Amino acid sequence: MNKVFEVPQKLRFGALELTPAVTLAPMAGVTDTVFRRFIRNLGGCGLIMTEFTSSEGVIADDRRKKAGQKTVRRNSFNYLYYEQDEHPIVAQLFGSDPATLADAARVVEDLGFDGVDLNFGCPVKKVTTCNGGSGLLRDLPLIRQILEQVRAAVSIPFTCKFRTGWSDTEIVCCEVGRLAESCGLQGVALHGRTREQGYAGNANWDMIAELKRAVSIPVVGNGDVFSPEDAVRMFQHTGCDGVMIGRAAASNPWIFRQIQQYIATGEYDEPTEQDRYEMIRDYYQLLLNRGDRISGRVDGKMKQFATYFTRGVRNGTQLRKAIYRCGEPQEVIDTVERFFEEQLATEAA
Repeated sequence: MNKVFEVPQKLRFGALELTPAVTLAPMAGVTDTVFRRFIRNLGGCGLIMTEFTSSEGVIADDRRKKAGQKTVRRNSFNYLYYEQDEHPIVAQLFGSDPATLADAARVVEDLGFDGVDLNFGCPVKKVTTCNGGSGLLRDLPLIRQILEQVRAAVSIPFTCKFRTGWSDTEIVCCEVGRLAESCGLQGVALHGRTREQGYAGNANWDMIAELKRAVSIPVVGNGDVFSPEDAVRMFQHTGCDGVMIGRAAASNPWIFRQIQQYIATGEYDEPTEQDRYEMIRDYYQLLLNRGDRISGRVDGKMKQFATYFTRGVRNGTQLRKAIYRCGEPQEVIDTVERFFEEQLATEAA
């Protein structure tokens, strides 16, 4: 493909080759099987990842399953459920006990995932207080133990995602990257913020560039990529091997396709009102078909995504309010149909 911008188009984690080099970030409450398949269908995304999943929950549910016991509706296997058309797909785990994480990684491998990723980046207090997520960035010896035991437990590609450090005075991203490389991981992803920042302020892309210089394994950059232009700038600024997109994908699921158009031509298509209607309709239909495989209620998920998907819709505030008032999933579908019938009729007049 002729390109306007010379940026990586392939990303390799061991035997796993991904094209293009743009990935969907794991996001709690967002990247369930329905959203992942929705992104896959729109095109342009090289790799999708599960919601981050408790390693302890995986092991507990695996024991119940093997014992023939009934699991609760919101069990960890809903987080790890996927369809065959989602490949390549990586499961992300979190926890702080090396043996439990290793056992959970074995379950992930047995389930047929293309890779396993560990989360050392979540800034949420209830996770970090248990020494999970970015809480582990204050205990590098424990990170080493975790990486060594998980690496020994599985043969599938193994990566990890982390933040620059706990705070501006505790920056450890290069140390964690070198640990990952020495323990045999095939790649790392760095969110350019500290744990203290949460999602505030700006992501420090210079830290991604510094990590890239510090290791020889692939580095994926994450943080503040909200447009195709941002993606190209991240590639150019950091020299990273891949770009990971999180929050922007929820409000603009076309972003992956737009990035590929922009790299190839310097331009990209903006969604029409018809495109936005079809997006909402298709996502809600997928929810109805696979509502038993998500971690929450279908009507709740519809209302959650109405907040994301109505951005950019003409009179979107009215549609959001109407959806929030709905009681049943079918009522949401009918509301969306009526709204866009009127919108598109007005547009055509």
